[in-house]
Amino acid sequence: MFKLTYLPIVLAVSSSLSYAQNIKIALTGPFSGGSAPMGVSTRDGAKLAIQEINAAGGVSFGGKKHLIDIVERDDEAKNERGALVAQEIASMDDVVAVVGTANTGVVLAGDKFYQQAKKPRIISVAAGSAAMGQWVKEGNVVPKGELYAFRFSANDGVQSETILEEAIKKLGLKKVAILADDTNYGVSGRDDLLSRIKGMPGVEVVAVEKFSIGSKDMTAQLLKAKTSGAQGLFVVGIGPELAAIATGMNKLAFKVPMLGSWTLSMGNFLDNAGPAANGALMPQTFIQEPFTPRAKTFIASYQAAYKVDRIPSPVSAAQGYDAVKILAAAIEQAGSTNGKAIKDALENLQKPVEGAIAKWNKPYSTWDPAHPETHEAFRKERVVVGLAKDGRVTFAHDEDRKRLEQLDR
Repeated sequence: MFKLTYLPIVLAVSSSLSYAQNIKIALTGPFSGGSAPMGVSTRDGAKLAIQEINAAGGVSFGGKKHLIDIVERDDEAKNERGALVAQEIASMDDVVAVVGTANTGVVLAGDKFYQQAKKPRIISVAAGSAAMGQWVKEGNVVPKGELYAFRFSANDGVQSETILEEAIKKLGLKKVAILADDTNYGVSGRDDLLSRIKGMPGVEVVAVEKFSIGSKDMTAQLLKAKTSGAQGLFVVGIGPELAAIATGMNKLAFKVPMLGSWTLSMGNFLDNAGPAANGALMPQTFIQEPFTPRAKTFIASYQAAYKVDRIPSPVSAAQGYDAVKILAAAIEQAGSTNGKAIKDALENLQKPVEGAIAKWNKPYSTWDPAHPETHEAFRKERVVVGLAKDGRVTFAHDEDRKRLEQLDR
């Protein structure tokens, strides 16, 4: 069993308010290792939301104000560690809900414990289809209205649709190769791409290669993709390995577009790849630019709180922030810290929730295994294409920026 670390976040508030017992929520994710930019950004975005909520007096119900405390756990992006973390948190009666986790394999290893404990859980980064698909899998189907897992990130399907539209419709690619890591996330992303490309007339997958976490030399895989005549390369993985692919393409003079998962926006990809990262295209739910007033405010608050210029993973930070805001609204609406009451409120939020990404109007509905999107917050209209440029990610297309500005009105 791990040593408990409670991190209370309490700011000075008016003494005229009536306070009750604090609410504890757990923040989990990879706060160390190759996935750390995702985990740390998620955690810090979530903490920023909690600081704001507490500064405003906390979560109100029962005629009292309840401040939020944190239980924080590093799953190290390791499936076995994630399972132990989930077991521990699921057994904590005073933890009312969970936000976080960046890796699909970690979700698969641990979320069954939250479901068994009937503890609401918002997955704020892990995008692999399997993370939510596990609940509709034969022999593991969760009946209507009984699922406690929610997702607040754009899943593989939404991402694949977005980036394939970029590759096929806008870039006109006909022959593509796929390089994916051998984790649950990589396999899930690869399979989703293959499934969708299969239904696209005139588009051919000429090479499919895999690599392992920690791989630093992708020469063999890249040579196969290059000699196959690929006009574009799809990649699914985490920052450091994606950087090895980008630098490898440079060395081999493999000058084709690099497109892939949202993780191409991670700081450790941009930094490790350097100039080789320029031109990479990826789906994004949030870009670190002040394209709306709420984005501008969030970015400034994050930079001031954590003394950084570039957020390690802007997508993760904004999703962690908004997930906490949505969870707090659900607890307030439920008027309780009971797991079922919070779950029911998440499925039917009565008031819009102001976030960094958007004003969220009923992002979830009652769980239906025939329609797993009921517990998915993101639809395609909220996803844009990002472009890596000189160590940053910007909008690849001005029309995407304008679309989000329009949606935000």
